[in-house]
Amino acid sequence: MSHHVVFLDRSTLKANVRRPSFDHTWEEYDTTSPEQVVERLKNATVAFTNKVPLRGDVLAQLPNLKYIGVAATGYDVIDVPACRERGIVVANIRNYAVHTVPEHAFALILALRRSIIAYRQDVERGRWQEVDQFCFFDHAIYDLFDSTIGIFGEGVLGQGTAKIARGFGMKVLFADHPGPKAPGVEFTPVEEVLAQSDIISLHCPLTADSRNMFGMEQFRKMKRSAILINTARGGLVNEEDLVTALKEGVIAGAGFDVLTKEPPKEGNPLLDLRLPNFILTPHVAWASDGAMQFLADQLVDNAEAFVKGSPVNTVT
Repeated sequence: MSHHVVFLDRSTLKANVRRPSFDHTWEEYDTTSPEQVVERLKNATVAFTNKVPLRGDVLAQLPNLKYIGVAATGYDVIDVPACRERGIVVANIRNYAVHTVPEHAFALILALRRSIIAYRQDVERGRWQEVDQFCFFDHAIYDLFDSTIGIFGEGVLGQGTAKIARGFGMKVLFADHPGPKAPGVEFTPVEEVLAQSDIISLHCPLTADSRNMFGMEQFRKMKRSAILINTARGGLVNEEDLVTALKEGVIAGAGFDVLTKEPPKEGNPLLDLRLPNFILTPHVAWASDGAMQFLADQLVDNAEAFVKGSPVNTVT
């Protein structure tokens, strides 16, 4: 059987995507709007998507579709129950960002703990030339050594972050949570994590239970000198509350790589912050060259395994 493969949003992946080894025809688009999905997938048996949603009403119009390869770990853009009903296999990407996301988290941590942005702004404004000694101490600088990091989410990314933290000589606390837990990880009650941590880093999925898990109530339980890092999902944090907490000094800083809605075409309160203790990057923690190539290779590997009759990394 020859398969027709369609990649709906090829421009989301800066990597070489090799053609599958099985008999196929190939079609790709840089981007695809919701209105274009059915037309572009009408003859597809294999679909690749990163952020283009495939919901039940759309899937009902695609009788030829047999397989969906998600070019990401998160698969919330896919109506998984509808795929199960229709016998469509869905596979995602596993363990591709085990180094790049923790490294990005620590880039944000180091910049905030050492007030890098604030000092850079001072130098750009000419502050260094104004002082009478070789340096100045306008902003606090904190060591990572002997500090405490609280991690929400003990998957490969949370554990990768913990590994780096221990290399800096930090104490690591994993926040307890309901539901299945990774084996071999010691958990600490959430209230203790909030109270004891100098840094809190989020590495958990966005679910109905985790949405807005951080708001003013949680910020007020944190140290005033603590910082919050989010390289996971934007909806984990109430963004309006974060703005208030930063402006009022409830917490000392925050580094975010995600927003509740991306791209933020309609604006977002975090986009308007111009504070030296806040850093926002455009959802690129995952996007090192090495990680993207690993993702692209696994995307095709997964599809080849499906065609061979031994699907891997499935979520259906």
